[in-house]
Amino acid sequence: MTSNEVLAAINACVIIPTYNNGKTLKQVLDGVRRYTSDIIVVNDGSTDETARLLAPYTDLTIIHLPRNSGKGFALRTGFLEADAKGFDYAISIDSDGQHFPDDIPKFADEIQRNGPALLIGDRNMNQAGIPGKSSFGNRFSNFWFRFETGITLADTQSGFRLYPLKQIRNIRFYTTKFEFEVEVIVKAAWRGIPVRNIPVKVLYNPAERVSHFRPFRDFTRISILNTWLVVVTLLYIRPRAYLRTFREKGFKRFFLEDLLHSDDSTSKKASSVALGVLVGLSPLWGFQTITVFFLAFVLRLNKLIAFAFSNISLPPLIPLIIYAGLQVGAFVLGEPTGTSFQWTNIGTYRAFIQQHLTEYIIGSLVLSIVTAAVFGVGTYLLLNIKERRKV
Repeated sequence: MTSNEVLAAINACVIIPTYNNGKTLKQVLDGVRRYTSDIIVVNDGSTDETARLLAPYTDLTIIHLPRNSGKGFALRTGFLEADAKGFDYAISIDSDGQHFPDDIPKFADEIQRNGPALLIGDRNMNQAGIPGKSSFGNRFSNFWFRFETGITLADTQSGFRLYPLKQIRNIRFYTTKFEFEVEVIVKAAWRGIPVRNIPVKVLYNPAERVSHFRPFRDFTRISILNTWLVVVTLLYIRPRAYLRTFREKGFKRFFLEDLLHSDDSTSKKASSVALGVLVGLSPLWGFQTITVFFLAFVLRLNKLIAFAFSNISLPPLIPLIIYAGLQVGAFVLGEPTGTSFQWTNIGTYRAFIQQHLTEYIIGSLVLSIVTAAVFGVGTYLLLNIKERRKV
């Protein structure tokens, strides 16, 4: 297969977003043209010699944006053009000269071998010359991507990528700056699109490379985006995935497969059960889901098991749980427990809670701790008995 046939085999083009990278743009363009002439250049409102440098490349698709709108907007503009031209994939490569065009065939080979995916170039961020802030930023991004998707990647910030256009076509995106490259991979993973790394080379040449990443402003944008993505993950994506698992398996199958037969240790399973019960019975109404996922992640426990048992506070049981918390709290504080209470009278309910809030909070905390301990120890003993019977 000749170099020009490499991308044609997977029906792919190359998108090059550029903004004031006149020193390196021609070098990048000439390097990419060795592999394809299906190139879409998006000039994101450059004010240097970019327009003049692009003029001789009449065989390429060149889009000039009237003003600088951000890398994310430039990429999305390129996606629309590539999709309109009928391409199935688009490889993005930065115009600052840090990437090597001779790595392009690796993306096509990976797709041919393992099928559709969103591929991200994995740079060696430990080599000499890599700025410390870049390595830190990549580790920061990797951590939050794993939290939001459950997928571990070595590099989530590389601009050298392959996008499956048909699979991402109907995903709604909101960002237009550097943070778009975070949004697109997280939402792709949420849609079930495989997201993988492939090794690529990288060159940092401070004399020629011009970076438009503004550390404070862009890092703040990325942090705000990650905060939103984490909230959506905890309140919607994870619960949706686990509820689908419950519906598909049913509780009995879930109990047998995910609790009894998972690869986690007995103590980890029991601790996950205890955590779920603890959070489920605690006075954290409205925040139980986000709390149980966060604690399970931090404590490295089984998130599925913890989430399942946090649902001990099912809506029909909530009045009983509140009542039990009030009774336990009254007992702990030495208060009388025979107070009259009409559950059907919402006004009385609110007044009662206001008057006995301290009792309820203390009682529910004691109740959740004791019940969690009972469930945790009970699960540990049952699982040990199960293991001994296997021997």
